Amino acid sequence: MDTADLLLHPVRLRVVHALSGGRELTTGELCARMPEASKVTVYRHVALLAEAGFLEVAAEHRVRNVVERRYRLRRDRPSIDGDAAAAMSLDDHRRGFAAAMAVLIAEFNAYLDRDGANPTADLVSYRQGTLWLNPDELAELLGELVAVLQPRLGREPAPGRAPYLLSPVLFPAEPPSDGSAPERTG
Repeated sequence: MDTADLLLHPVRLRVVHALSGGRELTTGELCARMPEASKVTVYRHVALLAEAGFLEVAAEHRVRNVVERRYRLRRDRPSIDGDAAAAMSLDDHRRGFAAAMAVLIAEFNAYLDRDGANPTADLVSYRQGTLWLNPDELAELLGELVAVLQPRLGREPAPGRAPYLLSPVLFPAEPPSDGSAPERTG
């Protein structure tokens, strides 16, 4: 199974999100984070991710004659880079987008189901807006977003720090008025 096929599945994407930021969780803890998925399903997808090199065992210990494993994301794990994304078919992109949206909805529902969830106090945002950009302005915007986000992506869990899921979605809402397609920038 190639990287795109492996990652573009809602349960596997949720496992990757749950383990991001250096977190280590058992399969049981992952099941608790995804109550809508059966335990068998979560265990199967964790096994697939481990077998494919996305996860590694961080620790093992015995619990009532069973070995319990704590998993973490491998730092050198495969990813869907620009070349892999360019090789994806339109149907692959449809499937990937649907998986990403399914994960986003599931994670948002899990947030709302927590005791004390308060979207206003937690500064939750899910706004949409249309930006009118030429190809140079689009490239500039993407560069600025990378510059703002990159230093924050490597932050590890720490006291007082909570994980936030950021899901930017950017695509042309309609064809450019002059018929030209925007240039692609890595």
